Amino acid sequence: MKKIRLGMIGGGEGSFIGAVHRKAAALDGHYELVCGAFSSDPSNSRRSGELLNLAPERVYGSYTELLLTEASLPAGQRMQAVAIVTPNHLHAGPVLLALQHGFHVIVDKPLTLSLLQAKQIASALQDSSCKLAVTHTYAGYPMIKEARHRVASGQFGRIRKIFIEYPQGWLSTALENQQHKQASWRTDPTLAGAGAVGDIGTHAAHLAEYVSGLNITDVCAELNSIVPGRQVDDDACALLHFEGGASGVLIATQVAAGEENNVRLRVYGELGGLEWSHQDNNALHIKMTGQPEQIYRSGSSGLSAAAVLATRLPAGHPEGFIEAFANIYSAFALDLLGNASKDHDYPGIRDGVRGMAFIEAMVRSSTSAQKWTAIEV
Repeated sequence: MKKIRLGMIGGGEGSFIGAVHRKAAALDGHYELVCGAFSSDPSNSRRSGELLNLAPERVYGSYTELLLTEASLPAGQRMQAVAIVTPNHLHAGPVLLALQHGFHVIVDKPLTLSLLQAKQIASALQDSSCKLAVTHTYAGYPMIKEARHRVASGQFGRIRKIFIEYPQGWLSTALENQQHKQASWRTDPTLAGAGAVGDIGTHAAHLAEYVSGLNITDVCAELNSIVPGRQVDDDACALLHFEGGASGVLIATQVAAGEENNVRLRVYGELGGLEWSHQDNNALHIKMTGQPEQIYRSGSSGLSAAAVLATRLPAGHPEGFIEAFANIYSAFALDLLGNASKDHDYPGIRDGVRGMAFIEAMVRSSTSAQKWTAIEV
């Protein structure tokens, strides 16, 4: 299959997520990394390009130089899509310039620093011939796709209750004061915008909406900064209202000391419910009224087409984070190549805009005496 020529903005030395993107893009063979501006420090960008065995002339000192120079190359040589893996404050500028010059975009979440910027991107995308994907990773897990399929099939009846929690413990101390690169930018409001609610709360909200098929309409939120001196929230929780009358609870905290990354989702309808945990992501628990609990595992029989397409190995051979990330990259590639089916879905501009609307509603609710706050897209 013809490979998509991929560029990257950000993701140089010391970047956690840049390496994840490159591994995910490479896993199914749909992409070839041909260029990059890997850091705002040109020397860092050059070193990163050397380590990735890229041609020196295709390694750039800034995202502007990358996009303008690549746009000037012959059509058969220039990159076709660009992955933007910078801190949040450097999403909007590169995305808008990439779309202006005809490049497809894969961008980390949250989409931008503000809902206004997200809407500007949505408008620019509509005016272009390009496509855009947002890496809400958890939507790529096979058993999350199975959960989505079962809810949509009506197996549980009308959805009544949704619980989503995302506990982390890595920011339980002031790592930002110890020259910790990831902590430093994620706790700087000028670089990250919101804290826990933007970093992991958007993942939680997206997962709840993705599986349930219901939009969150209103939040009643509390945002806290637990670690003394921290400039952003590191702990968030909210009561949720969904379309159709369902209610829910969301927890997103980075100060749950001892926790790693155990996202947990529970969805309940009139007839039964489901449960999924990141700690055992290859399993989906189905609980129907009056029946024994059933456990379905990725790679086993009886699963939906979407779950099957998102699975690479037979049952009993665990797949995880990189594979889920790669499912987003692969679905995006198949869409660009015109080979995607209805079961090859990926988060796009709508998800990115809703993520920013969620963040802003959470912040407004946490500072408002009225509390219940509508998500305004």
